[in-house]
Amino acid sequence: MTGVWVLVGVVGVATIALKGAGAALLAGRPLPATFGRMVALLAPGLLAALIVVQIFTAGDRVALDARAVGLTAAAIALIARASILLVVATAALATALARAAGLT
Repeated sequence: MTGVWVLVGVVGVATIALKGAGAALLAGRPLPATFGRMVALLAPGLLAALIVVQIFTAGDRVALDARAVGLTAAAIALIARASILLVVATAALATALARAAGLT
């Protein structure tokens, strides 16, 4: 077993232990208001971080390619208050056209 898999196992066990400890310590009590507000902000922040990493990186380097064109087109469609289906179609079309034009 390599060191990486040992680390994956340790992180998995630690995650399960922390989740179990949180449930045991709270025991059905509601979260304090501060934590409730913080938890509400975690999902959008994590989603934004994942999008940025997926759009602007290629391997271990920063990349500005057709994916950024698609994201820009989607942002413009969202600003124009288009439906989600139209936003996705616009982003896909813009990305495809950018790739066809040679922007990888």
